[in-house]
Amino acid sequence: METASSILMAAATVVFVVLLIRILLKPIKGILKFLIHALFGYVLLFVVSFLGDFIGLDIPMNLVNVLVAGFFGVPGVIVLALANFLF
Repeated sequence: METASSILMAAATVVFVVLLIRILLKPIKGILKFLIHALFGYVLLFVVSFLGDFIGLDIPMNLVNVLVAGFFGVPGVIVLALANFLF
């Protein structure tokens, strides 16, 4: 009888560990996706800022612009470029 309870306890532990890993991986995936999105937005902001000098588009690399590019990614950089171009 002790063997059956040991097997049951091991199975319950495996199920618990698998559920715990699944619960913890979901936020990590979201954070990783956000970091990749932010990195791509920042690189694009740098490229647009560098190449924009040739056509008169000057997007300064300040905290607000970096946060917008990092948080919103490519659409954020497009909005920054349009706002800078229009205003």
